[in-house]
Amino acid sequence: MRLYLTTLNPTDSVTRGFLPAARALGCEVTILTDQPERYPGAETLRTDVRDARDVIDTIARHHRPEAIFSNSDHIQPETALAAAYFGLPGKDWRACLTAKNKALTRRALAAAGVEVVRSARLVPGDPPPRDLAYPVVVKPREGVASEDVVLARDGEELARAVAGIRARRPGATLVAEEYLEGELRTLETLGDGHEVHVLGGFRTTLGPLPHFVEERLDWDPVADAHVLRALGAIGAGFGACHTEYILTAAGPRVVEVNYRLIGDTCDFLMAEILGIPLHEQILRVHFGEPVPTPPRVHGHGAAVSLVADRSGAIKEGPGDVAENAGGVRLRHRALRAPGEVVELTNTNRDYLGIVRASGPDGRAVERAIDGFRARHPWVIE
Repeated sequence: MRLYLTTLNPTDSVTRGFLPAARALGCEVTILTDQPERYPGAETLRTDVRDARDVIDTIARHHRPEAIFSNSDHIQPETALAAAYFGLPGKDWRACLTAKNKALTRRALAAAGVEVVRSARLVPGDPPPRDLAYPVVVKPREGVASEDVVLARDGEELARAVAGIRARRPGATLVAEEYLEGELRTLETLGDGHEVHVLGGFRTTLGPLPHFVEERLDWDPVADAHVLRALGAIGAGFGACHTEYILTAAGPRVVEVNYRLIGDTCDFLMAEILGIPLHEQILRVHFGEPVPTPPRVHGHGAAVSLVADRSGAIKEGPGDVAENAGGVRLRHRALRAPGEVVELTNTNRDYLGIVRASGPDGRAVERAIDGFRARHPWVIE
């Protein structure tokens, strides 16, 4: 089986998840990327993966594909167009574009009668609109990882936030939308183009406002019908999808649809909780196989991001750790190392490491995480 994987910078989901899964399935894998030097030991072809024409041309000059896949937020439409060109199973490029573009997401959900969330596009060069109802959340229209997502309580705060984001992202279009208050959750789904299966979901704990840094995710699966309607309205019914939504007083409201697998090692946590080869199942869908029914789950899991609380030099910190005790499987993924200098960004780039643990119940998982953090502190001076 010949698999073409389009990607940008390396992520754990790709290097520790999908590439080993492809090898387990016996695939011949070619990585298409604009950064081939970052994938040593793999067959790579330098490609402008943000241009569907170049992706198609590169594949056509190489070998006949049997699947074309990406887990990158940024190149889902291009990958979908390439798969469609070769007549392969894949996502609808229009759904990929609608999910990625937060203004289009709001428009699609409103047009389908699923939900209405007040939102305004902020085009470069235009001043912020005067008729917004505060507070609002301002963010890049196609942003990821809570980068440059800020709460603004009035016009002055909005103007400052917009100016700051535009200084870092010249030319970017922003959106300002009503602040949705309530519990933040995720819904994790996997579809084969005919049926969408709910794999599970997480309850998300955020850091302090005005920023929106995810600090913890606890396994708490709920098959929310409203979110499934939203995915149907967008057309996100093929492959993995990670949707964030808020349980407001008026009901669930979608925050964003990420038309790929959940990241920050939560994909591995979910695979452990479900007891399935998750990355393999996702790839099988792209080879045209149906999604098996997810198993019933009785255990618990959590992923805790260890976030730097100050800028400075890292004096002490654990490396990658694997522990199994008391029925709990705990893993720590180090994202930084002693000697590195941290500059706070109020995004997930402030993560020092991520601890994930799965076990028979919440108490056992919590004890394991607390014990690990006590034994292995990160120290910044």
